[in-house]
Parts: sequence; structure tokens; C-alpha cells
Amino acid sequence: MALLEVKNLFFSYSDQPVLEEVNFKLGKGEIFCLFGPNGCGKSTLLECVLGTLKISRGYVYLNGRDVRNLRPAEAARQMAYVPQLHQKTFPYTVKEIVLMGRAAYTGMFTSPSEEDYAAVEEAMQKIGIQRLSEKPYTQLSGGELQLVMIARALAQKTPVMIMDEPTAHLDFRHELIILETVVQLVRETGLSILMATHFPNHAFFFDNNDIPTTVALMNSRRFAAVGRPEEVLSEQSMQRTFNVEARMVSYYREGKKEFRQIVAVRTNGLR
Repeated sequence: MALLEVKNLFFSYSDQPVLEEVNFKLGKGEIFCLFGPNGCGKSTLLECVLGTLKISRGYVYLNGRDVRNLRPAEAARQMAYVPQLHQKTFPYTVKEIVLMGRAAYTGMFTSPSEEDYAAVEEAMQKIGIQRLSEKPYTQLSGGELQLVMIARALAQKTPVMIMDEPTAHLDFRHELIILETVVQLVRETGLSILMATHFPNHAFFFDNNDIPTTVALMNSRRFAAVGRPEEVLSEQSMQRTFNVEARMVSYYREGKKEFRQIVAVRTNGLR
């Protein structure tokens, strides 16, 4: 049985269709990437899966249970969420922010337990941010903040993590750090990840690192194609979807394994 399954999902804002006939499954230790242009419904689909948006038709199953029948605390023990943007409000320490990931396990009038603090320490250690533990998170760089958000989600101890554009606004190095962190988490913990991204090479990065990866190319409210990165993210699909001329390239790292990437060459005029 899949950890997460979406069946024949439809969603509309009032009378405006946004998603139609969306179907996919996510198994243990797998990554499912949603890729497509701005406005195609990637973030909306994530919110439907999380249950923050009410779907028009269809089903979202989490461990075989309809998410609409789950209490918020139950859902939070199964799915963690890493948002695209996070508004910095009060100068909580990094440790306090990560501790917020344990909210589903604590009552409204109870204090965090030793188990909660142990989960926080473990999450910060896995992500490599122990040195930032007592630093106000309002003083963090964008890359550091995103690592903290991942640690907060990891502290929830969920089998599924949902990530919305986790490398948005990051520099070249921090983008790679986030991707390497994702690979490490999947390998070490068997975590399953549903990720929305604007960058086709994210899916190739995971696949190149031997992580079971499926990519869905979204366009016009539905999946235009679903499959392995090399099956879906082709020169032809970049032309059809973005009107961009692209080239698939490959190289051999240390002379052993072929790594694939797709490179944008130029736009073919304004659409």
C-alpha cells in the first residue's frame, strides 16, 4: 500500500477549474517531483494533499485513510510541510523553531517532554545546524533558514515530507546543500518526499544519486506526463511546455556513472 495516494482529484476556486483528474502514488523512500510553469497548480495540489484546501472531487489517502477524516494532529503526525516562504516574526531561537515541529505530540497545556527535546536535537544534528541552536532565527540567511524549516519538519517524525519550492531564492551553494540534505534523509531514514519545483534538474539530481524518483510534468490543470526524469524531462517537453530550446547532456563522474542534466539554450520568442 502506498504511503500517499491521490485518486481522480479535482479542485476549483469558485467556478474556475485549477486541477483536473490528478492521480499519483508515493511509496516509502521515494521522491515525487511536481514540475511545471508558474500558475499550473503545483502549490495548490500540495495544499489539497495537506488538507488545507477542500477538493471538489476525488480522494487523498494517507496510509489508506482519507485525509478528510483525519484530525489535524493525526495528519501532522503523518505529513510534515516545508513551505516556500516563511515570514520571520519574533526572534525565536533556532532550537525553539525546530521544537515547534513537535506541536502535534504535545497538548495545549503541557510542556515539551524529554522525547520532544531529543527529537529536536536529533533533527538539528541530521541537518547539521547544531551550531545555530541558540541563534535568533530572524538573523539567519535564506539558506540557513531553509535548513531550519527542514529540521522543524524532520522533528515531526513523519513518514512523508511535503516541500514547496525548497530551494527558492537560494544561492548556488545553498541550493545544492538542500538537495544533498534531501538525498541523505531519504537514504538514512526512508523518508518519502512530495516536492514542487521549478527546476527540472532537481529531479535529475535525485535520480542521479540513485533515489527512486518520479516526476509529473504539470500543464493546463493536469499531469501532461508522469514517469522517470529521463522519460518526462526531454528536449521536446521543454519545447512544448515552456517554448524553450533545451539540450540533454550527460557526463561521467569519476568515470563510473552517467549523470544527466537538461540545459536551457534559448527561448524561442515570446509566447
